[in-house]
Amino acid sequence: MGADLAAAKASLRARLLAARRDLSPEERAAAGRELRDAVLDLPEMQMAGTVAAYVSVGTEPDTRGLLFALWKRGTYVLLPVLLPDGDLDWASYEGPDSLAPGTRGLLEPTESRRGVTAITSADLILVPAVAVDRAGRRLGRGGGSYDRALARVGAAIQTVALLYDGELVARVPAGPHDHSVRIAAVAGQGISRLR
Repeated sequence: MGADLAAAKASLRARLLAARRDLSPEERAAAGRELRDAVLDLPEMQMAGTVAAYVSVGTEPDTRGLLFALWKRGTYVLLPVLLPDGDLDWASYEGPDSLAPGTRGLLEPTESRRGVTAITSADLILVPAVAVDRAGRRLGRGGGSYDRALARVGAAIQTVALLYDGELVARVPAGPHDHSVRIAAVAGQGISRLR
């Protein structure tokens, strides 16, 4: 990745992460509920037998209510386990009690690991993002874990980024190894289908 691209990503990431830190816990909780309801109403979600998701951390839009709702309705949910090399392994979510502290402050599933290719069995994938643009270009935290995971997934699989209001932006700087998403779920705005 070129220095200019890295700098552009870092600048946008810093600005949006600062805005997230300014949200109150009540605002973050409300956004999580809005996103849960919007995502559960997606026709693609209602038809999905297997969903790859993630447990939110820090100021990310809360996913715990969404994970619980999916699990309660019988959807098979895969959650990531961060590997030492930054790649993602996957294991099943069996309710809130099936999570334990993992590396870097993450909550990870305690069930048996399914391997890095388990994500390819998902009918829909929920992806963390700091920003997304109308072309679907996604800005993550900068580690590349989700870009590696999404590289294994076919183009027909729906990928959904969960965002706060103001994070669906005009343009996200992206390079050849960055993978796009097809849907943005934005708190306060609902669902946006991307190009």
